[in-house]
Amino acid sequence: MTILMKELTLEKVATGPVAVRVYEGAANTADAPVLLFFHGGAFTGTLPKRSLFAETAAQAGATVVLPDYNAPLGGIFPKPLETGFSIFSCLAQKRAGLGNRKSKLFVGGVEAGANVAAAVALKARDHFADELDGQILLSPLLDPYMASASMREADALGMRERWSEGWSHYLSGGMCHPYAAPCTCSRLSGVAPALVLTSEDDPLRDETFGYAAALKASGVDVHQHVLPAGTGWPSIYGAKSNDIASWQACAARQFADFVHAIGIQ
Repeated sequence: MTILMKELTLEKVATGPVAVRVYEGAANTADAPVLLFFHGGAFTGTLPKRSLFAETAAQAGATVVLPDYNAPLGGIFPKPLETGFSIFSCLAQKRAGLGNRKSKLFVGGVEAGANVAAAVALKARDHFADELDGQILLSPLLDPYMASASMREADALGMRERWSEGWSHYLSGGMCHPYAAPCTCSRLSGVAPALVLTSEDDPLRDETFGYAAALKASGVDVHQHVLPAGTGWPSIYGAKSNDIASWQACAARQFADFVHAIGIQ
């Protein structure tokens, strides 16, 4: 499917205008699902020149909105969350000209962006924002203590120092609220259904597994998939990888199946 891409500014966001990049398939219908997708970058990244998952989701039939969410207020918690939730609220009110009343609305992200997406889902639950239909969490960066067993593999991929510095930056405002580190949240029931993806060679897989298990234990509908090693999955958040990225077809299938399951519900 041909992918169309355009640069927009969302003017009606409560925290102020936000630059976004929109990906959509040329054959998308007017009620295509809308995915608000937060990029990675260890809490310090800017809008990337390319997002392979955004392209993948667009090929699977979604309209993907990729915001420069750190730019309006800065990248220190809670500012990215405030911006992210304001964008979600704008999209939920169908004020951005993306999707229509029948469109399902999802939030998602990769690495630090998946942290923000998980926090938006928690805040949507707490604010009774029933417009959120699901969350897509790709290798979420959730644990500021970086204490999981799989995190020992981060050095080999060139990520441990980057993540350590990223957490220090994100929490430098002096707050470690459950919205900042969703893995510490003791009340997860009632949040939107989740699609959770990681890989066997992902240093973030243990905290991904842990959060998925906590969601399931709280009664949340969780769709989980682990890609095999060698698909280049860690490169999705900028890790060193000698493997050619070959995860796209599997990720597209998992995303499409999740969206379909939400539609049936």
